[in-house]
Amino acid sequence: MTEKRSIILGGGCFWCIEAIYKDLKGVIAVKSGYAGGDVPNPTYEQVCTGATGHAEVVKVTYLSEEIPLEMLLNIFFTVHDPTTLNQQGPDKGTQYRSIVITSNAEETQTVKDVLQQVAQAGLWKNPIVTQIQERKTFYPAEVSHDDYFALNPQSAYCQAVVAPKVYKFRQSYLDLLK
Repeated sequence: MTEKRSIILGGGCFWCIEAIYKDLKGVIAVKSGYAGGDVPNPTYEQVCTGATGHAEVVKVTYLSEEIPLEMLLNIFFTVHDPTTLNQQGPDKGTQYRSIVITSNAEETQTVKDVLQQVAQAGLWKNPIVTQIQERKTFYPAEVSHDDYFALNPQSAYCQAVVAPKVYKFRQSYLDLLK
């Protein structure tokens, strides 16, 4: 029996990460939200200030026998720049940091193992600065952020930032698409 699991990933704007993971076989749900901070039930406006400590993240729910965590993480470390502290492209601030929120020690170790493999592979010239936190609360984002790229493909941000990332991802992982 395939086990349903979830992992929380932050790699800059959650619209980019959501659009990428929704395309993967074995992924059954992707929800944008906030995690990693200390303010309960933050709003988008609060998180955008950088004062809540939260990052924009996505909660990826997947079937572990169809797509293993290692594959989800390898994709994560190639679709965003895990070497830039508190920034992804034009988005700057702690809310755009690279972060993985795990559920338990086993997941944490898997993240550390994949991070080490990515670093050793030399995919990035600078050191990886991705944070790993265990058991932080996930706060779902407002409904207006759900399927943002799919519903707003003509917006300037989606055309300039999201679409190129999604295109690059689809070219690189064609065999894993739904």
